Amino acid sequence: MALDGERGEQEEEKKKKKKKKKRKKKEEEEEGAEKSSSTFAATMGENEAALRASGRGLPDPWADSLGVRPRTTERHITVHKRLVLAFAVSIVALLAVTMLAVLLSLRFDECGASPAPGADGIPAGFPPRGGNGSFPGSARRNHHAGGDSALPEVGREATPGTPSIQPSEEEQEQWQPWTQLRLSGHLKPLHYNLMLTAFMENFTFSGEVNVEIACRNATRYVVLHASRVAVEKVQVAEDRVAGAVPVAGFFLYPQTQVLVVVLNRTLDAQRNYNLKIIYNALIENELLGFFRSSYVLHGERRFLGVTQFSPTHARKAFPCFDEPIYKATFKISIKHQATYLSLSNMPVETSVFEEDGWVTDHFSQTPLMSTYYLAWAICNFTFRETTTKSGVVVRLYARPDAIRRGSGDYALRITKRLIEFYEDYFKVPYSLPKLDLLAVPKHPYAAMENWGLSIFVEQRILLDPSVSSISYLLDVTMVIVHEICHQWFGDLVTPVWWEDVWLKEGFAHYFEFVGTDYLYPGWNMGAALIRMLANFMGHSVFQRGLQDYLTIHKYGNAARNDLWNALSEALKRNGKYVNIQEVMDQWTLQMGYPVITILGNTTAENWIIITQQHFIYDISVKTKVLAHQNNSYLWQIPLTIVVGNRSHVSSEAIIWVSNKSENHRITSLDKGSWLLGNINQTGYFRVNYDLRNWRLLIDQLIRNHEVLSVSNRAGLIDDAFSLARAGYLPQNIPLEIIRYLSEEKDFLPWHAASRALYPLDKLLDRMEKYNVFNEYILKQVATTYIKLGWPKNNFNGSLVQASYQHEELRREVIMLACSFGNKHCHQQASTLISDWISSNRNRIPLNVRDIVYCTGVSLLDEDVWEFIWMKFHSTTAVSEKKILLEALTCSDDRNLLNRLLNLSLNSEVVLDQDAIDVIIHVARNPHGRDLAWKFFRDKWKILNSRYGEALFMNSKLISGVTEFLNTEGELKELKNFMKNYHGVAAASFSRAVETVEANVRWKMLYQDELFQWLGKALRH
Repeated sequence: MALDGERGEQEEEKKKKKKKKKRKKKEEEEEGAEKSSSTFAATMGENEAALRASGRGLPDPWADSLGVRPRTTERHITVHKRLVLAFAVSIVALLAVTMLAVLLSLRFDECGASPAPGADGIPAGFPPRGGNGSFPGSARRNHHAGGDSALPEVGREATPGTPSIQPSEEEQEQWQPWTQLRLSGHLKPLHYNLMLTAFMENFTFSGEVNVEIACRNATRYVVLHASRVAVEKVQVAEDRVAGAVPVAGFFLYPQTQVLVVVLNRTLDAQRNYNLKIIYNALIENELLGFFRSSYVLHGERRFLGVTQFSPTHARKAFPCFDEPIYKATFKISIKHQATYLSLSNMPVETSVFEEDGWVTDHFSQTPLMSTYYLAWAICNFTFRETTTKSGVVVRLYARPDAIRRGSGDYALRITKRLIEFYEDYFKVPYSLPKLDLLAVPKHPYAAMENWGLSIFVEQRILLDPSVSSISYLLDVTMVIVHEICHQWFGDLVTPVWWEDVWLKEGFAHYFEFVGTDYLYPGWNMGAALIRMLANFMGHSVFQRGLQDYLTIHKYGNAARNDLWNALSEALKRNGKYVNIQEVMDQWTLQMGYPVITILGNTTAENWIIITQQHFIYDISVKTKVLAHQNNSYLWQIPLTIVVGNRSHVSSEAIIWVSNKSENHRITSLDKGSWLLGNINQTGYFRVNYDLRNWRLLIDQLIRNHEVLSVSNRAGLIDDAFSLARAGYLPQNIPLEIIRYLSEEKDFLPWHAASRALYPLDKLLDRMEKYNVFNEYILKQVATTYIKLGWPKNNFNGSLVQASYQHEELRREVIMLACSFGNKHCHQQASTLISDWISSNRNRIPLNVRDIVYCTGVSLLDEDVWEFIWMKFHSTTAVSEKKILLEALTCSDDRNLLNRLLNLSLNSEVVLDQDAIDVIIHVARNPHGRDLAWKFFRDKWKILNSRYGEALFMNSKLISGVTEFLNTEGELKELKNFMKNYHGVAAASFSRAVETVEANVRWKMLYQDELFQWLGKALRH
């Protein structure tokens, strides 16, 4: 018996150890899942946002880059492959999805106890900031619009900080759908009834959501997304006859941001059920989910509530199936105080007013749509409206003073025209009865294309003709063109998953230029990959393919192959049999893009050698890739090519390059002829040549540059600088090319040169020999600066093509001249700003105000800085406010720069999204780079808590502060800082290290070569 007892004890001990081991293994798996999900979350959130950013213009970089480097506005041009980063990060996301198949944008917060009532400003009964518990209690008033459902209460209430049910050990050892990083697919939402009550006086809201769900596979768990909401009650029913499905309980699982409802019986497959959830939450003081913002009117601070659900933040506002594939219809009702108005995707159907000063707005039902395009807002804005030819009502809502000044009139006017243009181009009508444009003070993106309620940060939609420049108007135009395109590409047809996010962002980027050209013909701009596709298909065939794609997949989801099939069919109907999928998969599934190299064959006349390889900026990585003979990177490349000499250019030919190296015969190729590839920059790749051909092209530009088109001249400049930066080309070649610019009269080549010089300037601006580079650039700019002079009159708000091109060219040259220290430019800027201060009348021409402000702050004393600071606070025009704030970062005074950095953390003084720009612009100023880098490290906890979940903003901040660090010491500091950080921004820090390593290596390998050539060039 004793032996049996001992054996029994041993077996019991073994069981305990086994269970303990299982628990430990489970914990490790969950920790691993959390880490991998967290890493992917960062990548995915940044990817989606990077793509969005790439489609909204990238900053023209001469912002406080030297003490007098003025900030210009953002735009695209043909020659810059602005989708390079966008598509590269999209492919990274695809690879990550393929390997991990994970959910995105998860924030992992511990499920802690509820704070004491009122602690940290959180009302009792609400989830703590960053927490994810299931709490009882309601918002300040128990308003659940629509009242109680007829369903009986069967959910179990939870105590504060405690789940309503803990899964049993047996359940834990079984399949656990709540631990999966994607929803299982067993349940599909069909329709949501969402009733909200917003309490703007204490920034809380209560909600009731009723979801009709279809059960595809039998299950006893209902798992859907929920984050940072306090769930009070959950009920499940089949129908009124069958009655309730008993709920054993529910719990929130923060690791995957889901709400788990455990049922007492299994839901039957092929049947529909109703899920009812009552909850409450905070209207957060951040930038995601349902958040609040504010503005000042007549000395009074007013508040508004607005949503940002992309990519995965609808779950913060209501429990839902928060993945793009789960499209459903939505019926929204919002109860609010009558002093506010509410907006959502659809028009208000009815409004019910109550005696106590509350009103409930019931909105019409939406079409099938994804959760991340749902939107609502509660504000006391006013609006102006117009109507399209097809009857779509377009309204622009903004602060009353902005509406009164007419700041939204331009956006309203072009939106009407764009809807009409897209309806005609796509042959698919706009799908909703209205489109509201909402201008808000605070938002994580330039804009968000919510269906029927597009939300813009004020700086990207409001335009005051009396203070706005042509460049600012161009920015506003392109953002609006981009967002309106999304009403078709994105809202109507939505990518199945985030790996195909470029299906919406890539096309919206492409149509920035198509739509802008419709509004203002001749702006001569274009995009990259999709432009290449349209070019080799033929634009009319491409257009018919897009029409078919939208028609077939409207109100649904689509993947890349759906687009390729539609385009292939369009080609087939035109008598061409090209497998678009086979061609384009190489471009969308492989990382990056290629560089084509064209070499003259020294042994045979009229023959050339064409090679392709993966274009890589990082020199060390490129060396490793070549060492391993990476033959997996191959593209099918439509290379357009011409042969020319000093007076003549041949007709364009196309060569399909599909191998690593190919030989091709080119007629009429003699010793004095040059070759040019990728004509007018229609291809998504760079082109390099042998040195002999580069010399011939440089000679052509100097002798008669007009033999080459404007786009080709700009493309040569862009390619040459990029190739030299990456080590494919000697450093002097791009600097020799720009010697012809003294004769250049067109904007695009000058703009290409300006943008290309910027990163080179940042690598050199703290070196002892920097003045040699500075002097060389001034020499190239001087002649054109004298020819063009300064603008005499202010821009009057009308955009005329000839005026636009000329004024933007003048602006570009003045910017370079002042940035590199032209004495006359400095004197003129100082005179203009001094006149403003003495007369209190701003006579500075609109199109160069940012240049003058920045130059004046850099050159003059602290009184000028204080004057600009005062004007920043007093102006209400958003475009003026933006350039005044950026001008403050141009100071040479390190004390003022430090003061500004510290002020940037005060949200009452500087808006959250603007604080990032302040820090980045100080980092671009060589007098402030080390200050911004130190400030970033010292304040990292504050910055990360503010922007951590807004992954794009966090990534932008990390990149902006570190991208021009270029010393061994700074690299060491960055690596040491990273050792103590393992959060969701780890991927951004890793990229930052790669960038700084590349900067350090470039200096080591090429700075001496560059300065030696510059010294010789200046002596001759």
